[in-house]
Amino acid sequence: MKLVVCLGNVPDTTTKVKFGDDGTAFDKTGVQWIINPWDELALTRAMELKEDAGNAVSSVTLITVGPKEAEPTMRKALAIGADDAIRVNAEPTDAYTVASQLAGVIKEKGFDLVMCGIESSDYNGAAVGSMVAEFLELPSVSAVSGMSIAGEEVEMTRDIDGGKEIVSVQTPFVAVVQKGITKEPRIPAMRGIMMARKKPLAVVEPTQVDALTDFTKFELPQPKAPCKMVDPENVAELVEFLQNEAKVL
Repeated sequence: MKLVVCLGNVPDTTTKVKFGDDGTAFDKTGVQWIINPWDELALTRAMELKEDAGNAVSSVTLITVGPKEAEPTMRKALAIGADDAIRVNAEPTDAYTVASQLAGVIKEKGFDLVMCGIESSDYNGAAVGSMVAEFLELPSVSAVSGMSIAGEEVEMTRDIDGGKEIVSVQTPFVAVVQKGITKEPRIPAMRGIMMARKKPLAVVEPTQVDALTDFTKFELPQPKAPCKMVDPENVAELVEFLQNEAKVL
């Protein structure tokens, strides 16, 4: 069974966000890039499945859409244990173009199980995984928080209102995973980092796809108001703040 994990190259969550060109473009200056956290969980679970001798997982491949600057992030992912990686040489402009480019390569290479994180930590669109499934004309399962393999069938746990749901699906299909799919993301060991330097990272040129959306302007949220301290004995002042300013009473 061949697995492929779709990875996003995103700014570190501690990055101070800045915009240039009058708020029309994200300023990448000084940004530290990381593996999208949800995709990192998907990769960790994929490696756990491969390392389980009871499974028939033969390989784990990584795929991303991004410029050459995304390759250090892909190398970090390879250090976690994946066998090889593919980079589609295109800017990830919107969810539609990203999903289209991913699906094109996945369809050509042929995989039994496609794993995607439920969303990215930069745009939080939660759309790419489902779009990939539609482009591939494959069934998809969303909000996957547990996964095990038995032959050609994959059993998954989904979190739903008031409980959990168990779903069994025959491969091939797309799994859109969320937190809970594994306990903690795997940290690459030094041996993995050294081996990742020699692992194949193929670069493929994109197909012509027109984006369906564009971004006209970015705005930072308004700064939070300063904290107001109220004397614990002054209940009337506290009630007034809650009623007239916080509007919670």
